[in-house]
Amino acid sequence: MRKILLLAGAATLFHLMAAPIMAQTAADPAQTGSSAYVGPITTKWGREVTAENAWRSYPRPQLVRPQWQNLNGIWDYAITPANVAQPARMDGRILVPFAVESKLSGVARKVLPDDRLWYRRDFTVPAEWAGKRTLLHFGAVDFEATIWVNDRLVGSHRGGSDPFSFDITLYLRDGSNSLSVQVADPTSDGDQPRGKQVLDPRGIWYTAVSGIWQTVWLEPVPDLHIKEVRATPDIDRGVVSVEVALNGPAKPTDAVRLTARSGGKTVATTVIRGNRRAELSIPDARLWTTDDPFLYDLTAELVTVANPAAGLPEPGKTLPPHSAKETEAYAALAPGAEGGDKVDAYFGMRKISVGPDPATGHPVLLLNNKPLFHNGVLDQGWWPDGLLTPPSEEAAKSDMVFLKKAGFNMLRKHIKVEPARYYYDADRLGMLIWQDLPSGGFADQAVRRLSDREAVFTSQAMAQYQFEAANIIGALRPFPSIVMWVTNNEGWGQYGARTVSALVRNMDPSRIINATSGWLDIAGDVSQVYDIHTYEEVPLVPEASGGRVRVIGEYGGVGLAKPGHLWFPDRDLKIYQIAKDPADYEARYRTKFDEIVRQYRKEGLAAAVYTQTTDVESELNGLLTYDRAVEKLPPAKLKSMAGPLYGKR
Repeated sequence: MRKILLLAGAATLFHLMAAPIMAQTAADPAQTGSSAYVGPITTKWGREVTAENAWRSYPRPQLVRPQWQNLNGIWDYAITPANVAQPARMDGRILVPFAVESKLSGVARKVLPDDRLWYRRDFTVPAEWAGKRTLLHFGAVDFEATIWVNDRLVGSHRGGSDPFSFDITLYLRDGSNSLSVQVADPTSDGDQPRGKQVLDPRGIWYTAVSGIWQTVWLEPVPDLHIKEVRATPDIDRGVVSVEVALNGPAKPTDAVRLTARSGGKTVATTVIRGNRRAELSIPDARLWTTDDPFLYDLTAELVTVANPAAGLPEPGKTLPPHSAKETEAYAALAPGAEGGDKVDAYFGMRKISVGPDPATGHPVLLLNNKPLFHNGVLDQGWWPDGLLTPPSEEAAKSDMVFLKKAGFNMLRKHIKVEPARYYYDADRLGMLIWQDLPSGGFADQAVRRLSDREAVFTSQAMAQYQFEAANIIGALRPFPSIVMWVTNNEGWGQYGARTVSALVRNMDPSRIINATSGWLDIAGDVSQVYDIHTYEEVPLVPEASGGRVRVIGEYGGVGLAKPGHLWFPDRDLKIYQIAKDPADYEARYRTKFDEIVRQYRKEGLAAAVYTQTTDVESELNGLLTYDRAVEKLPPAKLKSMAGPLYGKR
């Protein structure tokens, strides 16, 4: 009989799920797979999770509509061999959006490369949505998902970290509808982007995560609706450029009214044709900073207008598309019929760039044209109870609140993409984010320290990586807290660094590109920073490199075991340096941090990323324990040490 490990203390959730879990223990052994290891610790937020409160916030804060339906909660699930058809009998119950390997899912089972994970639930579309189209959204599913509604195939998606959706209107019926999802996930046996997940977790590699791990939800939209709103600030000119992409072609009478507001007061408004861009003037802009993260509200609304080409003289009766003349013609129109699609978003007036420090001449990172040292941490974003999925939005936000109190103004989101609400909170807290793209590749495609050339990938693997990269950037581009894209880490599956970083820069020229964080640096012509990793007792100094900004993308790694707060209490965990007691821990940390301050003052160092926010599984080098229950140094003491980084050199 397979042993199921439950989350102690989550009484409401597991009382609700007790019967299904007990039923799983009696299931056919050929269908059960093997148990995932779950450590003895959890978080205070995990102990509060129930089926009714699991990730209830609106999941897409940069494109908000008033009507939606959350599908998180209790689903049926099964794990079958890959060659088995959709099962008629499921294995038990699972709490979505927590991955099947996690405690909070109520399952804690492995999914192996030759397995298929199945989900099933029923739902009803609200009657007031009649006459609209219904979209089915998935925040993220790892890795390959195939979707059926009422046993009819809707579509599939490959990608473990990017959101996707389907229009399911044609598949719906009155009353109850069924939703089925099949997931395949090769994890570390595949070459797909997966970050730090492996089938045999140890060292710096973590428990594999499979299936649905972010919110699933429904949304009604009109036939013609807004797909994306992209706002890019230009503080030097005092404008914000806004691009609006629709789900289909726009007729000359289909227009979008854009309105920017500050504190409820309209700052600027204009009308553009659909699938176009416009500029809104933001006079005397209040700039977004780490100390004053001010945000403007932005509304985009589909409206009907008179055809501005109708009055043009023959024979043309047209306006040159994508031209200043067209833009001016639409801006001069008064909106007519309203009531079309309307979405709410926001933006921050801020600029991230590189340039010389006026005091030293060294190339540095600039925020709003002023030098700002990025004092950051490596942030894995893993949880003992939810794995990739934070127990709640409050839990995820709490890490950033601690870091701000501790004097950090930046975090490097390491090889992982968070739920969109995380970046929403970062925008409001004033936390700068270096966003890594999840890495992939087979084990033999990892570039090592002494390598002098990149890995060879198949065309399909390269296409998959770039597909996911483009989707991730598209989803995260609206969040002003993100200031840098890190496209490869330590040579993990590093191929075509110039190609990938050029793709990212072309998609989003408003942010800094860090093409190779650590190790094989061959993309100096496209990467704006030179990034080394140094886990020596005293951090090494990045050498000058072609006028690029010099940063330490990882340093530190001082471990301190806290009994009672360990994921692997029986393992001898010695990664990087291990302190013998709290005093030794503080002394080792001070030695490293004092060198960062010295390099900032004397060497032109522009940023440093300490490893790391929390302990994670085998790693004990967090400022917090894995369960976030113990601060290894008081945040006030950490903030005091960081003070010199924000003053004069």
